[in-house]
Amino acid sequence: MHDSARIAEQDMDKENKVTVMDAATVVVARDCADGIEVLMLKKNSKIFFGGMWVFPGGRVDAEDAHPEDTDDITRFKRAAVREADEEAGIQIDAANIVHFSHWMPPPVRPKRFSTHFFLAHATSQLMDVEVDGGEITEHMWTTPRQALARRHAGEIEVVTPTFVTLDWLRRYARVADVIADINGPVKFHTHITAVEDGNIAFYHGDVAYNSLDPSAPGPRRRANMLKSGWWWEEHDGNGNGPWTQPVDFELPNESSDK
Repeated sequence: MHDSARIAEQDMDKENKVTVMDAATVVVARDCADGIEVLMLKKNSKIFFGGMWVFPGGRVDAEDAHPEDTDDITRFKRAAVREADEEAGIQIDAANIVHFSHWMPPPVRPKRFSTHFFLAHATSQLMDVEVDGGEITEHMWTTPRQALARRHAGEIEVVTPTFVTLDWLRRYARVADVIADINGPVKFHTHITAVEDGNIAFYHGDVAYNSLDPSAPGPRRRANMLKSGWWWEEHDGNGNGPWTQPVDFELPNESSDK
């Protein structure tokens, strides 16, 4: 995000009395016969994001920052590792997780979570999951495509960052391929507008990022969240780009919950 856009968002936060809180998420992924599986957790219906299926994660605590830290991102890594242990009973080495995205919701809500996403390649020691039974009620290992199909069928609910991350991961055959493709964190600082059929979230690089006009001609980088379906759209405005059309998801076979 350009400095001018960042300053504008900060000013809007102050004007709207928005509280920005730091958070961290870790996507625990493993190789399987069908490609990649990720660990997903179901939030208790009585808490924030209740009933949603998410990746392990939560708020960054003051204790996650240490005096010897030489950068700001280290405390986010500690928070991601801690949350994975608290929510799913798995121990991850912070040195082995890869930072791949940063999410910021629109500056129009009372609370905004500035969330850094990390990827962990699951070893055999991370296969045994034990949810806490409080904030988290269920877990599943699932391929990204299976999770997206379940969301499309109305079987599970996910938030936009989870959806976009799953849509990105479904394109890979191995976790090592994902890691090799990561070239620093990608920023997803959200601008959003309502349309007749749902909502569209715009991200930097989309022609409508500031105008919020979904019909404006030009490059697109957006999440279409419509009643007719959700899909990620990214291209140069002439149809040239990695993702241009909705994906038809078939209902999958049962995913593993081992």
